[in-house]
Amino acid sequence: MSAPELWHVTLTVAGDRCDPGDVLSALERLANERPFLSGRYAADRAELRYWEEAEDCADACALALRVWFEHRETASLPPWHVVAVEVASRDEHARRDGTAVAAAGGWRPF
Repeated sequence: MSAPELWHVTLTVAGDRCDPGDVLSALERLANERPFLSGRYAADRAELRYWEEAEDCADACALALRVWFEHRETASLPPWHVVAVEVASRDEHARRDGTAVAAAGGWRPF
């Protein structure tokens, strides 16, 4: 069993249009339940970004796919579905972004 590593996750969800203010409120509730989330949102989609600790990429993907659904009721999230997930190692994310760990930046519109 290897030691857990940090993986950068980008999870995109989408579905029927909702009021953007309601989407933002739901994302803020989600971030209260699961700290250090940030991302972008619109009336019909949201992109969540965060760091996940997992042994390998497959485990990080499995955990990422559960985030939206596990908090759907408690955060009153829109009834959207996962349409994309990207998981990158810490080193790969640093190569792409130029930083090893990005600070949580809150929520902003697309």
